[in-house]
Amino acid sequence: MKQATKDMRVNEVLELDEGVFPIMMNAGMHCLGCPSSQLETLVEACEVHGLDCDELLNNINEYLKNL
Repeated sequence: MKQATKDMRVNEVLELDEGVFPIMMNAGMHCLGCPSSQLETLVEACEVHGLDCDELLNNINEYLKNL
């Protein structure tokens, strides 16, 4: 089973499944194509955007669990 973690880079999380993209966009990460975002971990990206990383990670992993 695929699973995302806080220490994964944003691009690694997006590579898990194309359905992760809208989850992250809906959470407020509108710069997923930005080159600098590809170097950030999920937790770093959440900090920059003022998001609760645990909540986002939970939503991503719930989606991945149901594939």
